[in-house]
Amino acid sequence: MNAPYIITRRRLLKSIASAGAVSAAGTFEGLGLSAALAQTAPTDYKALVCVFLFGGNDANNLIVPMETAEYNLYSTGRGGSTNGGIAIPSDQLLGIRPKTLNKAYGLHPSMGPLKTLFDAGKMAAVTNIGTLAEPMTKAEYTAASKLRPEQLFSHSDQQMQWQTSVSRGIERTGWGGRLADVVGPTNGSNFPMVTSVAGSALYINGNTPRVVVIPQSGTFGLSTFGSATDTTNRVNAMKNMMNLPAGNDFVMEADDVIAQALGASDLLNPIISVNTSPVNTHFTGINTGIGNQLRQVAKLIEARAAIGLKRQIFFVSIGGFDTHTNQITAHNNLYGQLAPALKAFYDATVALGVANQVTTFTMSDFGRTLKQASGGGSDHGWGSHQLVIGGAVRGQEFYGQFPNQTLGGPSDLSTNGRWIPTTSVDQYGATLAKWFGVSASDMSTVFPNIRRFSNTDLGFLA
Repeated sequence: MNAPYIITRRRLLKSIASAGAVSAAGTFEGLGLSAALAQTAPTDYKALVCVFLFGGNDANNLIVPMETAEYNLYSTGRGGSTNGGIAIPSDQLLGIRPKTLNKAYGLHPSMGPLKTLFDAGKMAAVTNIGTLAEPMTKAEYTAASKLRPEQLFSHSDQQMQWQTSVSRGIERTGWGGRLADVVGPTNGSNFPMVTSVAGSALYINGNTPRVVVIPQSGTFGLSTFGSATDTTNRVNAMKNMMNLPAGNDFVMEADDVIAQALGASDLLNPIISVNTSPVNTHFTGINTGIGNQLRQVAKLIEARAAIGLKRQIFFVSIGGFDTHTNQITAHNNLYGQLAPALKAFYDATVALGVANQVTTFTMSDFGRTLKQASGGGSDHGWGSHQLVIGGAVRGQEFYGQFPNQTLGGPSDLSTNGRWIPTTSVDQYGATLAKWFGVSASDMSTVFPNIRRFSNTDLGFLA
């Protein structure tokens, strides 16, 4: 069966998943339903689109300070731009100037499409953001006087912490899934409000909602059923069988999930497989994985009325950012895929009339060291910069504190340029969640540690 997965909470679906019909995401602990939450039913439409950059994006080359003294510190830390160094020459950077900062910065040379959005006020950067258990200075880190995130610099652990917003202990749900837990009961439809076009991910796991996982391209539905007539007859026979008395909970649950998958296929297949959608024109010539994923998301947003949801959460991803070697070439390729896809997606939301109602944001495992590694790359770091795009974004602006570029300086927890974050994942996510409609009373359900941070709205969304 090639169908969208319908993911629920129950342990027994882990067994069903092996048959390929459905998949159980991440956690099956705590089988009780969450209590009703204090949300007001939304009357408008909003969508969040998470773009995860797997591998740990080196944002030191995504956004570069261009004032002479700061650029020199950056270039020295990166070993220059020749002879194995990974600094980008200043004359190749794409100059930008945040509105409230009297300083010049530069975007990576492959980020031309995103410079256009930044200059138009449709994109902002959140600087030096990372996993934190509580606010922490360099002195506090050195003295171990505050709680540190566990397993810093580990890909799997930091991916988990970014996706859960919980930096100590094991968390089985992601903050995207918990966001759906809170908003889902008032969302206007029984259809899953969380959609992944990048397979199963911890970020989308919740306690109560289901998740639909669709392919990057092509169609889906039941396959290997013979001719069209045979397929119709066999699907009808399968549906009739699933309506018969089951006799035990396992079979009843399996029947329910397969029925949901078939129902999702019936609704979504015509939406994502159509070739006449005006969305496609904005992705002309973009045949990358991330481009295909965002194209699918745009098609689902186009069909929001048919789906019937007032709130949707999407997850897409692009990998390859673990750039220990050959980073210059790798970034030219990766950013050359990412920037056009994000710009095309934004343009599609404009054409659909929902640019102000769709916010796209990036996440990644961690930042990387300012100091170059042997082989023309960089090592695992901590704080990084993330991008937020959309019509509701208070753009052409930086939010947070840009790190001091001095190796061993006040922003560096070591001597390699591993920036201690000054903004937490919790604050980043809470700002997005508030815009999405999560009430203040429910915010700690989505972000359990948010009360440790005084500023819960970074201000980058109107």
